[in-house]
Amino acid sequence: MTSTSLPDSLIATLPGSSYTDAAVFAQEQERIFETMWFCVARASELDKPGAFRTVDVGRESILVTRARDNGIRAYFNVCRHRGAKLCTEEAGEVKRAFQCPYHAWTYGLDGKLVAAPNLTRMPDVGRTEYGLVSVAVREWLGYVWVCLAENPPDFDEDVIGDVVARLGDVESIGRYEIENLSVGKRIVYDVRANWKLIIENFMECYHCATIHPELTEVLPEFADGYAAQFYVGHGAEFGEDVQGFTVDGSEGLDRIPGVADDQDRRYYAITVRPQVFINLVPDHVIFHRMYPVAVDRTIVECDWLYLPHVVESGKDVSRSVELFDRVNRQDFDACERTQPGMSSRMYAKGGVLVPSEHHIGAFHDWVQQRLGAGGQWPGPGAVSPGGPSGG
Repeated sequence: MTSTSLPDSLIATLPGSSYTDAAVFAQEQERIFETMWFCVARASELDKPGAFRTVDVGRESILVTRARDNGIRAYFNVCRHRGAKLCTEEAGEVKRAFQCPYHAWTYGLDGKLVAAPNLTRMPDVGRTEYGLVSVAVREWLGYVWVCLAENPPDFDEDVIGDVVARLGDVESIGRYEIENLSVGKRIVYDVRANWKLIIENFMECYHCATIHPELTEVLPEFADGYAAQFYVGHGAEFGEDVQGFTVDGSEGLDRIPGVADDQDRRYYAITVRPQVFINLVPDHVIFHRMYPVAVDRTIVECDWLYLPHVVESGKDVSRSVELFDRVNRQDFDACERTQPGMSSRMYAKGGVLVPSEHHIGAFHDWVQQRLGAGGQWPGPGAVSPGGPSGG
């Protein structure tokens, strides 16, 4: 990727059209989002049989629900009769079945066709054969992950492998017991920028001293501009006078009991490709999910997760929420300022990455591989993308 005309300190980025061309985005939907494991919902929100959520994964609408056996199922949100969208609400609950509002074809929570006008006169119509088309599902860290591929990639390699590549082992994230935490706050951001700009921003900290004054007060090493992902297992240490991961550095909330002593007073961030960012601090976890909806628009859903008794007791979590909400808004504002420049004739051949950003080149290579012959991410041990602001 490095141009021979560039000094050794600089490497080239992707061209501007990679962030503005609708045809490129369609390829990304087909070859990245529709073939990889994609995180779609907090499992606890599907709290009873019939509870559902609809989400867009690539170009497809997916219906996620809890079945009567208490397992989670996912289906293409498309009626098998004439292709109408089965559920139009983002979330809701049905008692026993999903009914298409067009011709009343009705499907059980297990996806089988259970009723349709005049169905008894069509005994040759198979209830399973003409049921909803299922999608592969996994639960991990208390979230639901789906994969639209006919032959999904290995979850342990692709998803858990990203965590291992960042932290050095899977036990480290297990100590935060993310699956047992409760959502204390959720904020949904509508970002007018290409999804790759958001990932690139999360991967580097060259911008931290410029736009994140609150974050660099809490994590002083971020002011130096180097991202923590250069070091497998490294967590950014809180400042000497900082008591907690809060907007003013004041004391946080109850520490998660399983967090090890060497994880205390440290911030870790992990990118799980292609659309999840996990941020770990001793008393809470911040979990981002990106939903790329257009070449220049990305919805980001961000959960702040705390110990259940913290949420149930109504303790004030606002100072911890405010810190990362500010970081998010600062980052997303930067991405939105960058998006118009991607269309400039000046940026037709792209820009450059300074040494503290060189690891972004591996991300660019991966995107190009996925859009070509379907390449692989660098394996464990290679430079791993970090989290927000270089975590």
